[in-house]
Amino acid sequence: MVLNITKLGEDVLRQKATPVTEINDDIRKLAEDMFDTMIAANGVGLACPQVGLSIRMFVIIADDDVRRVFINPQIIKTSEETCDYEEGCLSLPQVWEVINRPEKVTVQALDQNGKPFTLEADGFLARIIQHENDHLDGILYIDRGDPDFAAKTTEQFKKRAERAAEKAKAKEEEIQKQERLAKEAKRLQEQLEADSKDPNRVKIREAENTLNQIATISKEINFGECDEK
Repeated sequence: MVLNITKLGEDVLRQKATPVTEINDDIRKLAEDMFDTMIAANGVGLACPQVGLSIRMFVIIADDDVRRVFINPQIIKTSEETCDYEEGCLSLPQVWEVINRPEKVTVQALDQNGKPFTLEADGFLARIIQHENDHLDGILYIDRGDPDFAAKTTEQFKKRAERAAEKAKAKEEEIQKQERLAKEAKRLQEQLEADSKDPNRVKIREAENTLNQIATISKEINFGECDEK
């Protein structure tokens, strides 16, 4: 199952994640869903905070095409040698920056079955491990680059989120309006039908007014639908 990916500005991305206390079928299912989500988004790594869960787990498929699950990981050693590489992130779509990191790392973690392992990694795999492990501590790759670029990027995502919220609010208000209009049109139609069946209540002028009201409301509904499209 493909999960929703959180974006820069959402609180969970800045929280220090808590350890996984029990490795069970739910955790294994979550790992599989995270692989599905990552692959669908053309990513190479995904941490739990990126799917809205503040727990210490991430998944990786590096350039060796091996699926790896890291639960409660700890980077116990890093090399003195470093290297630069342009990084991106599924939580910051269409944003890249060259980041300097240690070239090699040694990490200890549990796999999806709760088995402890130690992995010595270098190159691309080492970089992904460091990038995803940062997510578990509320750190984004832009925090390790140019501060001005980080501030600018954060502001851009803040404005983007505000525009999305405004658009969602306007859409919800339009839906509520259309529902009210449809309800009122139904009430008027029922009133007209009742009047037409009761000789004592048939009043031509009132019936005409009711028809005009229905026509007006129908136009508003149609115009609202056109705006929505």
